[in-house]
Amino acid sequence: MRLATWNVNSIRSRVDRVAAWLERQDVDVLALQETKCKDDQFPEERFTALGYQVAHVGLNQWNGVALLSRVGLDDVQVGFPGQPTWSAKEGVEPAVEARAIGATCGGVRVWSLYVPNGRQLGDPHLDYKLAWLEALRVTAGEWLAQDAEAQVALVGDWNIAPQDDDVWDMSVFSHSTHVSPPERAAFRAVVEAGYTDVVRPHAPGPGVYTYWDYTQLRFPRREGMRIDFVLGSPALTRRVSGALIDRQERKGKGASDHAPVVVELGE
Repeated sequence: MRLATWNVNSIRSRVDRVAAWLERQDVDVLALQETKCKDDQFPEERFTALGYQVAHVGLNQWNGVALLSRVGLDDVQVGFPGQPTWSAKEGVEPAVEARAIGATCGGVRVWSLYVPNGRQLGDPHLDYKLAWLEALRVTAGEWLAQDAEAQVALVGDWNIAPQDDDVWDMSVFSHSTHVSPPERAAFRAVVEAGYTDVVRPHAPGPGVYTYWDYTQLRFPRREGMRIDFVLGSPALTRRVSGALIDRQERKGKGASDHAPVVVELGE
């Protein structure tokens, strides 16, 4: 089975690229982040025509996550237990954002995750991000406590570069989010709950990135960050036979600022 994750930065802007990529790469399950549309705006028919079932949650023009699967899409769940709420405006009741959707695809419990950005050090959104990750750690740990052989994939845009070689120049980020000790500790805590970065052994750094800002010629200058990950449970990790970051898909007109990440699963 080929499992992939991709922050597409607006599915309506990139539906043609995503559909063409799915056909070229022969992907069975694709997790999407930052779809940036409501459910009734998601171009579902384009993917069902290719043989995929679709599950999506989007509340407005921000966030949004989806799963596309041609190997089954069962027990769809929007949000995970304990997922924190957020309100961007004073006086507006906090709500659960469209940042997590899970389903069982070909026997694997796949979660498409769009971790909050954090914005900047000291911002309340960073506190929200850390609380979000802690809730995920607790819940993901409970899944393995209930079934040590569960096949679980936590995939998506984590908005964290957990190692120094996951950014092109640490000095540029010395006072920024994504690399701060609390964020890295939060990522590490999910790993320590029983999950493994299954891509890194097959695509080691430095200089191996998944995201390049649109500004200042970051992509042609190879000035990127590695912030998109597939974290696998022990049972899933044992099945991984290969992985890649498709940097080619970051090229050309109309590309997302993220590259797809693909994992090969054996029997």
